[in-house]
Amino acid sequence: MKPIIGVMPLWDEEKDSIWMLPGYMDGLIEAGATPVIFPFTEDAEEAARLVELCGGILFTGGHDVSPRLYREQPLPGLVSCCEKRDALEGIVLQRALELDKAVLGICRGIQFINVSLGGSLYQDLPTQHPSGVTHRQSAPYDVPVHDVEIRADSPLYDCLKTRRLAVNSCHHQAVRVLAPGLACMAASPDGLVEALYMPGRRFLWAVQWHPEFSYKTDPDSRRIFNVFVDAAK
Repeated sequence: MKPIIGVMPLWDEEKDSIWMLPGYMDGLIEAGATPVIFPFTEDAEEAARLVELCGGILFTGGHDVSPRLYREQPLPGLVSCCEKRDALEGIVLQRALELDKAVLGICRGIQFINVSLGGSLYQDLPTQHPSGVTHRQSAPYDVPVHDVEIRADSPLYDCLKTRRLAVNSCHHQAVRVLAPGLACMAASPDGLVEALYMPGRRFLWAVQWHPEFSYKTDPDSRRIFNVFVDAAK
């Protein structure tokens, strides 16, 4: 049977509406999963029950993670948060870890997982970590704009069989202090964590780049979706 993957919803404040980039859903479908978008709910039991029905959880991109979750005040005018999304995803991640569900984080996903497990973020890279590396590209978003170096002792290397990967990039926040229990799988030339995992788990990976934009043309993006879906079976 195809595993069910719970997909964290995106939120449009102007339209007061849940929405979704098709690449998340289509990438999972192509990898052999049945993706389901979670509703926003403040009911912890309901959210936990939804996790129980899934083989895996995808933490998608979108709003900034609230700095208050890592005990900082937001930089004025530079951070855009969604408190109800942070709350929902906190419940979902906790239950997914309790049940050892397969977990994949993309962009905001890597940031939220890191913060939830005790790490911190750069709130705004141009302000707090300026560099010559392009981390926030313009369209088209499936075009690689910088390389990452993959650690040879990581499961990402085992999956992709390469030490260097060209990736797309569209973010202004990033992992600052890696959470206890997590390990880096890849880094950008300016030293940012670009991929992480949790050793000892069935599958908990997260990447800072966007395979949902590049999976149609990039075999490595498809491999990331495939290994996640396989772990969720």
